[in-house]
Amino acid sequence: MAAESVPVGRAQEFGADVPIREGDYGDRVMAVEPGGIEYIALAERHGTPLKLFWTWNSPNWEFATMFLGVIPITVFGGGFWPTVLAVVIGSALGAASVGILSTWGPRFGVPQLVQSRGAFGYLGNFLPAGLNALTAGIGWFAVNTISGTFALSTLAHLPFQVALIIIVLVQVFVAFIGHNFIHQFEKVAFPYLAIVFTIATLVILVQSNPGVGFNPKAPVAFGGPLGAFILAIFVAFAYGAGWAPYSMDYARYLPPSSASRAVFWSAMLGVFVPCAILEVGGAALATVAGTAWGPTDSPTDQLVKPLPGILAGLTLLGIALGAVSANVLNIYSGAMSFLALGVRIGSLHRQRAIVAVVFGAIGYLVARAGEVDAGHSYENFLLLIGYWITPFLGVILTDYWLRRGQYDEREFFDRRHATVAGALAMLAGIVVSIPFWNQTLWHGPVVDALPQLGDLSFIVGFAVAALVYFALAGRRATAAATAAAR
Repeated sequence: MAAESVPVGRAQEFGADVPIREGDYGDRVMAVEPGGIEYIALAERHGTPLKLFWTWNSPNWEFATMFLGVIPITVFGGGFWPTVLAVVIGSALGAASVGILSTWGPRFGVPQLVQSRGAFGYLGNFLPAGLNALTAGIGWFAVNTISGTFALSTLAHLPFQVALIIIVLVQVFVAFIGHNFIHQFEKVAFPYLAIVFTIATLVILVQSNPGVGFNPKAPVAFGGPLGAFILAIFVAFAYGAGWAPYSMDYARYLPPSSASRAVFWSAMLGVFVPCAILEVGGAALATVAGTAWGPTDSPTDQLVKPLPGILAGLTLLGIALGAVSANVLNIYSGAMSFLALGVRIGSLHRQRAIVAVVFGAIGYLVARAGEVDAGHSYENFLLLIGYWITPFLGVILTDYWLRRGQYDEREFFDRRHATVAGALAMLAGIVVSIPFWNQTLWHGPVVDALPQLGDLSFIVGFAVAALVYFALAGRRATAAATAAAR
């Protein structure tokens, strides 16, 4: 298919108004990526959209993904087949958001939480950038590190703290090297992870009981079968969409001539395929006799119980490798978001690498504290990230639609670009969605009155944020698009 026409980056015309990432990096794999969140010059663009397929595949072949299929049945009481349908729908919606935003990478050549300054303004962007720095660099880092550490500890018979240090050091090393090495690492990890987890899923499906129906005695089953179904869609969507604030980070080095459709499908399927397979496998795992999660079991014990010895060992290695694959993206994009706050650490040439190490150290401390009750902490964390990411998506997608994709790159770096519309709209989406929240930390009044609705906060938050942004910034965004197109 012929490449679609996209605007070529114009940073060279703007001089100092658009900082260009310095240093000779090119496509070298083992060179430490220089700079931070600056615009990627056209001479430095390289690669094809296909690399996004394995870059998004490998991080999702992991235990945290499979556990998403377990939660709707063991926690919400869902039946097997409704859960399968729900996680497929939720994964497709979440993956589509990653695919859409990835197409912006070749167009603008900046990280996702820098491009969002167009809608949020320089200071207003502190809201999503700060939340994503915490979510990616600390929250997701801790969640995946814990599962990877449990797996390595069981596989190698290592104390938890020793295994934790090993996992953290590997993750930080890959993220420290940077963009090209991350893509290569995910490419090498992809075949092993895809084969091992697919075989493990098939073995679990053979032993499963697909006739399992709704369980009214589950901890959060008061919404009935419909409530469990909607909650399953939400957690699957929240997981897939949780990657959305990272999307442009791994596509911004692609040439502007890259075909948008190829970029979309490579990223979208990269997220969707492993999520759909593993979440269905997780739903099946929840129905296998003898896999109940006991009080002394680690989160990974439940997965390997129905697997034969050799496959169990290979799967434990896959869990550890998958956790590392996910966390190198979390550290890298967490650093991008942190730098989007305008913070400068060390020299401009090495600031991204320095922040990656700092985030690794903080994530290590959080992971140590999260060893206890990891499963329920994961459930609450999944829901919480969905509560802010969907309003964020509502704002930036509406802004892009209003502007017809036309942006002046200077806006992304202009400290005088002041608008409160994005932050107000996002906050409105979060606040209005609170009555619809449904988790162990908080039941909103709408949920208490109509429990069969499950958790509709992701729909409410997105719609409210989009409508409020349209009302507050519609004319300004349209005018900005006209000026940028000139």
